[in-house]
Amino acid sequence: MDIILYTTHCPQCMVLEKKLQQKNVSYTVCEDVAEMRKLKLLSAPALSINGAKPMGFKESIDWINSLEV
Repeated sequence: MDIILYTTHCPQCMVLEKKLQQKNVSYTVCEDVAEMRKLKLLSAPALSINGAKPMGFKESIDWINSLEV
């Protein structure tokens, strides 16, 4: 699974990253604001799975919580 975490290291970004780590999910970090703008992301964090349209914070948390450990 190819997962990209778009982050600015804000408090919500840190929560999302911590939840990914707690579930032992491998991911790549993208801190490139220009790339985020190119994808039309209006806020961070966002999570993209297998190249799909990035999900916002709430949807990302719901997805992580649905994973089996």
